[in-house]
Amino acid sequence: MSTELSQDTKPAAEHWRSYGPLDLHPILVHTMEAFNEHGYHGTSVRDIARRVGVTVPALYYHYENKQALLATLLETSIKDVLDRCRAAAGEAGDDPLARFCGMVESIVLYMAHRQQLAFLDTEIRSLEPQNRARYVALRDYLQHMLLDTVEAGRARGVFTTPIPADAVRSVLIMCQGVANWFRADGPLTAEEVAARHVLLSLGAVGHPGAVTGDSSFPLPRGSAPRTSR
Repeated sequence: MSTELSQDTKPAAEHWRSYGPLDLHPILVHTMEAFNEHGYHGTSVRDIARRVGVTVPALYYHYENKQALLATLLETSIKDVLDRCRAAAGEAGDDPLARFCGMVESIVLYMAHRQQLAFLDTEIRSLEPQNRARYVALRDYLQHMLLDTVEAGRARGVFTTPIPADAVRSVLIMCQGVANWFRADGPLTAEEVAARHVLLSLGAVGHPGAVTGDSSFPLPRGSAPRTSR
């Protein structure tokens, strides 16, 4: 699967490490909160309308049904991850090590800074077949971006894993898990969590420095992993 940018792909509007307020329509914000609190099937359209402060018909004016709300939220999330991941890879250039580190960092930062939105990935099971297929294709694209980079690193002797596809799946599962447990008021900042996950991910793909402690690989700026926490 090619991971070259298509002609209609727009560059990320902001630097991939930067996060401002979540820019979503109020209907989507309240829907996201309801789905996170009660799950997709435990949330009714009437409950969403009540949270927004509109009537159910007014809600349907903007979105066809509850399924359309879920699909919109999930696609908004994965497209933002992809934009940031592309930007991180582009910034790193042709060096597979720098590209891999940047992409992993970008994914983890997204999971921490857009936690409520990223957590909705657990509702993929609630998507109808057509919506699910479209979402899975975007998620697979992200996986192939990482896999292409790992394969390039293996060709140059940077990564040594004999099972690159499995290693990449493991890395993504680990990174996506940050949305489940990260706390902004916890002992680690998002940047420190990203640094640790870069190190762990390098171990998964067989970078020697991840085992020997060599810090020559590009960890997130100003956030080298600490062992005191």
